[in-house]
Formats: sequence, structure tokens, C-alpha cells
Amino acid sequence: MSRALCFFVMVSSLFAKEEESYRVYDETTPERVKEFYRKNHERQTLDFVLQKEKEYLSLNRAKMDIWEAVDFFDKLVDESDPDLDLPQRYHLFQTAEAIRRDGHPRWLILTGFIHDLGKILALYGEPQWAVVGDTFPVGCAYSDKIVFPEYFASNFDLKNALYQTQYGIYSPHCGLNQIHMSWGHDEYLYRVVKDYLPLEALYIIRYHSFYSAHREGAYEYLMDEQDKRMIPWLKLFSKYDLYSKSEERLDIDALMPYYKELVAEFFPSKLAW
Repeated sequence: MSRALCFFVMVSSLFAKEEESYRVYDETTPERVKEFYRKNHERQTLDFVLQKEKEYLSLNRAKMDIWEAVDFFDKLVDESDPDLDLPQRYHLFQTAEAIRRDGHPRWLILTGFIHDLGKILALYGEPQWAVVGDTFPVGCAYSDKIVFPEYFASNFDLKNALYQTQYGIYSPHCGLNQIHMSWGHDEYLYRVVKDYLPLEALYIIRYHSFYSAHREGAYEYLMDEQDKRMIPWLKLFSKYDLYSKSEERLDIDALMPYYKELVAEFFPSKLAW
């Protein structure tokens, strides 16, 4: 068993009792979150995703360093998240600090720190249903493991018989790299940083919101061998992403020297966004 998988088993056991406290999507879910997912599931079609990929993945929107992106990101209120009311940057620092305390590599700490920065899409004027929330494949049948799957009933892609087959426009075990995911911050940030980080970090950034796969075991029939090797990293990261959320106010000023050095180790002074 790999080191990552061993650690994931340990973390899973450690947090088992807390798991019910996060990602609770049922009749108790705030109405704002339900309404977000109604719009998300209705409007995230394959055509919409292809349009957004064409619009944003040329990365010609802005030139910013990571810290400018953090300042921009802090203006966001995430409508899909029922768990945390602090400014957005606190979750970045909380996630990274939890990873750091457990002695993980610097690239993983950095991944925790930047993983949600793609949400600045919302500050370009994109609706939040096209920025945040759980991601899922488009162009093939929806899994019932996706949060609020009943909301897909109004999605236009249901009218396309091909899109509602198991593999849809894809082929068995083609690999997630060949899949068009619902549009949002994961894919956007992945494209921004893909030339600077290790494969494991990029995989976490690209698929950390794909909960139906790494939390519920869905869509294995689309995954290739690389996906199977990477899934334990997603599972490991998810524990920090979820359980680091708290109302604790970290002393961010005291942490800044460490994170300034960490960011400078991996990234150039400006990135294309």
C-alpha cells in the first residue's frame, strides 16, 4: 500500500465521527444552496461547457500574481458552501496549515493554499452556478451520486439520447483527462497553473470538486490507470479541504513569510489568467 493510501486510511478513521457534519445536502440544506444546485444542474450542458472552455482557456483575461488573485478572491461569497462564513482566504490558509501540520510535502501545502483561487471566475461576472459547487461529467449519463441528482430533470441534455447513455460521447476507461467536466473553478485554475506544479497537485486542483467520484465511487468506468493512481490523493486532500473549515481566525500576518516564500518557490511573478 502506498504512503498516500496508508495516510488516507488513517485520516478516514480519525475523522469518521465528524464526517456527518459537512456536505449535508438534504431537507435541512439552506434554500440558497438548493437554488444554486437547481440552476447548476439545469444549465450545465455540454454546449455550455464547450462555450466556456473556448472563452476562458486561452487565459487572456488578466495577468496577476498569486497574491493579487488572493486579494481578488477574498471578495467572493460562495453560494454553494453551507459550511463557512469567514472571508474566503481563511479557508485557503486553514487548508494549507492543516496539511503543513501533518508534515506533507511543500507542493501539497501549496495546493491547499491555492486550490480554490479559480473561483475568481465569479468576479469576472460569471454566475456562481458556473463557478463553484460539485463538478460532474457532461456528455454522458448523470450519476445518482451527484448531489441533488433530481435537479437534472430540467437539463436540456436529457433530450439527447446519446448523452444519457453510460459512456455518452466517451469510451470505456478513456481517462478523466478526455472528459468535459461541468464548467467551474477547478478546470480554470488547473489551466492557469498546469506548467508549474507536480502531476499530483494538478490532479487535485482539477478534480477536487468531483465528489461523486472520489467520495462516492462513481464514474470508475471512465477512469484510466492514471486516474486510479491519483484518486487516493483526492481522497486525502478532501479530508483537509472539508475538515479544516472552522470559525478559528488564524494569525495570517504571522503566516505570511512562510507562504510568500512557498509561492515564490513554484510560481513566476505573473501568471496568465
